[in-house]
Amino acid sequence: MITLEANYSKKIGLPNYSSHQFSVTLKSEIADLSQVQQESTRLYTVLQQSVDSNIQQIGYLPGTNGNGHQKPQPENERWNCSDKQRTLIQKIVTETRGLVCSKKW
Repeated sequence: MITLEANYSKKIGLPNYSSHQFSVTLKSEIADLSQVQQESTRLYTVLQQSVDSNIQQIGYLPGTNGNGHQKPQPENERWNCSDKQRTLIQKIVTETRGLVCSKKW
């Protein structure tokens, strides 16, 4: 007997810098080498369908407040970064604003 082992894995990015990954591994036994191509094709198809159908269920998503729920923000106040990144950007803008405005050209 010949044992084939196949694995299929998929990772998808989600909102708030999150991601989900799902992986399935199967083993199959075949009688001779002439069946390798056919069986490996079958295993790949089964694995891909299984992973693709299961990874669609997103489940828990971390929110900015750590409990999986985000507090909605008005459209004009939304930032596409973390709170820490936003604070740093605002600090840099505040500090450099005085430099740019006070500099004589």
